[in-house]
Amino acid sequence: MSGRYERSANYRSSRGSYDRRPRSRSRSPPAARGGGSSNHNYHNNNQYNYSSGHHGHGHGHDIPVPPPGVTPIVLPGSGMGGGIVPVPGLGMGMPNLLAQAQAQQMEKILRELFVGNIPPNIPEMVLREFFNGAMKRTGLCAPNASPVVGVRISPKFAFIECATIHDANQALNMNGIPFMNIALRVSRPSKYIGPYVPSKTWQQLTGQPLPPGCQPVPENGPPGEDKIDRELFVGNTTQEMTEEALREFLGKALEQVGLSNGPGNPILSCRMSGKYAFIELRTVDEAKKAMNLNNIPFMGIQLRIGRPSKWTGEHTPHGNWEDILAKFMSGELQLPHAGGQGNTGTAQNTAEPEDQNVTPTKIVALSNMLTKEDLELDQDYEDILEDTKEECSSFGSLIEVIIPRSGAGEGMIFLEYATEADAGKAIESLRGRTFDGRKVEAIYFSEEKYSKNDYSG
Repeated sequence: MSGRYERSANYRSSRGSYDRRPRSRSRSPPAARGGGSSNHNYHNNNQYNYSSGHHGHGHGHDIPVPPPGVTPIVLPGSGMGGGIVPVPGLGMGMPNLLAQAQAQQMEKILRELFVGNIPPNIPEMVLREFFNGAMKRTGLCAPNASPVVGVRISPKFAFIECATIHDANQALNMNGIPFMNIALRVSRPSKYIGPYVPSKTWQQLTGQPLPPGCQPVPENGPPGEDKIDRELFVGNTTQEMTEEALREFLGKALEQVGLSNGPGNPILSCRMSGKYAFIELRTVDEAKKAMNLNNIPFMGIQLRIGRPSKWTGEHTPHGNWEDILAKFMSGELQLPHAGGQGNTGTAQNTAEPEDQNVTPTKIVALSNMLTKEDLELDQDYEDILEDTKEECSSFGSLIEVIIPRSGAGEGMIFLEYATEADAGKAIESLRGRTFDGRKVEAIYFSEEKYSKNDYSG
């Protein structure tokens, strides 16, 4: 709300080899039956005279049948018929050959993988042998096998071709493998349309963390998952905060309280933009868990962490840093295991609301925002009403705002949204924010009571 809300962001020749040299001699046909002779001289430049006369019987203009293996193609021509051109190679078996070629091309796509983050000037043979050796060491292939049979390298990425589809599925588990102090991104190519095959990252497969300074890569998730599902908004940042410092701080916090799914910093990148930032998580699940860092203090400032405004998914229940810290201190949350895996089962539960019996509705009730004095003057009341509409309509389709000035619900703000998902986004965004120095409380409110103008708690 203008001047009161402490906001976190302003946010491939056509002729071919079959063309023949024109013949200079002419050929006379044998005499017609009954001793007559023919007046038709075959002076056509082609091997066959495909004339375009009438197609009636006995007119002498019947079109000769092309030899085997040549399919006539009827093209537009003069007269009632059409010009007929023999096209070699289009025999009856051509559709089968095309289908076979298409099947082979599709099978090759299923055997290919994309490799990103390639260092410059790497010979193809080096990369091929590197992948083959890694798959042998980790049991992804037989000890005497060479599953990677081909490599094509571009300046910043490569494609590897595996011997079989099974080998390609196995090679997906090399995603994140360190190579010259860079974690390689191994994934399906963009033209892949085969089934989704679950895989691990190299760190999950081996239990080895990334070398220091080596940036992690995202996991290969199911189709439909997008970067937006792994991205979070961070508000209240200052000029003193750097991208690397913020990434390291938040990543360490996730690891220390068991909210990461594997070894290494689960935050892939951080982009700063003045008073806010965006962080990209390794997995969709870790992005959900990272929302529990909301209100975590950093350099004397409470950071606001939530979904970006362009995110259109369902509401993700979560707690705040105070809740997570309290559970961690009480033993409900435990440190990651020795292999680097966090207690993901317990951590997932931390994203649930405190009251498991809460049923989402389209109504949001905000409290601890207004005082009796704020509601006394009509001008102040109208200003608060307009500020609330402007601010809260950014979370979804806002239908109505009610601020009781007396009686039940006095000093509270009630928001009616078009959908439960919109209401959930509002709660997620407003809960923990401050208004005139007071911490805002946001909860779902009964639709039945709201419809009856009953604003009692």
